[in-house]
Formats: sequence, C-alpha cells, structure tokens
Amino acid sequence: MYYGALEAGGTKMVCAIGDADKNIIDRISIPTGTPDQSVPAMIDYFKKYDISALGIGTFGPADINPNSPTYGSIMRSPKKAWEGFSLYKAFTDALGCLVVVDTDVNAAAWGEYLYGALKGLNSGMYLTVGTGIGGGIISDGRLIHGMEHPETGHILIPRRTGDDIPCTCRFHQSCVEGLASGPMLERRTGMKGKDIPADSPVWDLEAFYIAEALVNYTMCYSVERIVLGGGVMDNKFLFPMIRNYYTELLSGYIDMPQVKDTDTYIVPAGLEGNQGIIGAMNLF
Repeated sequence: MYYGALEAGGTKMVCAIGDADKNIIDRISIPTGTPDQSVPAMIDYFKKYDISALGIGTFGPADINPNSPTYGSIMRSPKKAWEGFSLYKAFTDALGCLVVVDTDVNAAAWGEYLYGALKGLNSGMYLTVGTGIGGGIISDGRLIHGMEHPETGHILIPRRTGDDIPCTCRFHQSCVEGLASGPMLERRTGMKGKDIPADSPVWDLEAFYIAEALVNYTMCYSVERIVLGGGVMDNKFLFPMIRNYYTELLSGYIDMPQVKDTDTYIVPAGLEGNQGIIGAMNLF
C-alpha cells in the first residue's frame, strides 16, 4: 500500500510517496508552471504507485472546507493561472482515491506537531517567513480552520516611526506580510534576503515587525510554542533579535513560564525543511 503527498508551492511542486507506515520512500520536484504544465506530470508520478490516498498542502488562499462545492480550489490568487483551479477535482478524477486538501502552512504545522518542534504539545503555531508570510495553528491537538483558513500573514501591525516605504501587499499598507516578507526586504535594500549582510540595519526592523506579529498570535491563540520557518528565517541571527523584541513588546502581560523562556517558545523549524511534505502525508 502506498500513499501520496503534494506540497504545492509558489515555485515548485514537491510530490512524495509513502509506504504503509507513511515513511517517505520517494519524491520529486516539479516547477510550478500553469496547471496545464504542472498537473499532468504530477498525476503521472502518482499513477506509477497506485496510491490509496493523497494529501495536498497548497499555497493559498484556498477553499479547504470539505462541505463546500469548491473544496480544494485555489481562490483569489496572484497566480492568475491557478485562480479557480480545483486540485481536489483534478486529482480525484485522475487517481480515483481519497484526496484531502489543506493549506501548505497548515500541512507544515501538522508535520511539526506530529514529528517536529511542536511534538508533545497540545497547541502551537508554525509561521513561514519567505516570499510570503503565513501560518498554521494547532489548538487542542487539531488544526484551526474556519470559514476559510487563518490569514496570519495579513494581520495589521503598527509601522515603526519613520518607516514609510510602501509595503508589498496589494491589499494592505501595514500587514506583516507586506512589511516583513522577502519581497519587502528586497524592496528596502535592493538585495535578496540571502545577500543582505548580517549587520544591515534592515534586520532590526525585520525582527521588530515579526515580533509584533508574534505577540498578537500569542494574545489571540495562546499557543504553547511558535515555530518559525521559511527562507528569511534561515538567517539564524534573527532569532535572538526577535525574542528580545517579543519580550519587550509583550511587556510582561502574559505571566506564563512558556513566554518567559523565549529560547524555547520561539524556535526554528525542526524537520529540516520537510515539515510541509511530512504534514501533507499525514492529512488523512
């Protein structure tokens, strides 16, 4: 018996096969083109293994309500070719197996909860900081869903005085994604995040904005730990900066041991970048 997993990202589609115990035994990566370009190759890959079920963690916004007539479809998206495309229908029709669709960040949060930095906890959050910012939240051992899915990257945060560079979000002028994502770092400096020197003052602003968001997540979701992943967080020097601002901004309001030890409360991802595909493998 084989199972399938798909981590549908903005630049690549990671497809994986799991054995009966959901251990990953094979994987491939396919560039994210248009649906006509990418989907047939993915279907051919999964067909070779005659999988019994497929878990999909996709970029969003996406309809992840199983009772919706458009379940598994990409909603309003910067990727215009994918807007309205139903991953659920395409793979169900082609493979004839159980297909479960959630967001990529929910899948990553689930992977961290089952096997990574959130393992053993009752609640937690995974936040990716990269080309976009988004997160998945675990509460009482379950992923939080709702009428759509939490849009943690689009919470509005106060700008630091003097920061008047237009943010990169086309919907908001002060959301955390628009102020702290990779594209905004590039807009601020003219360089990709990986090329910005560690002593650049832009990192202090980056840490401040991420910390502002984390304080809001603590207040709203009361999670026991926050895991930070994504390309921007490959810059490990950001962690102590974020933790320091987090403590300053929290101002002692939450009197719990978890938030007092920020070294164990705000932590790096624990699955070497595999949390999304591992989580997708375990969505069903």
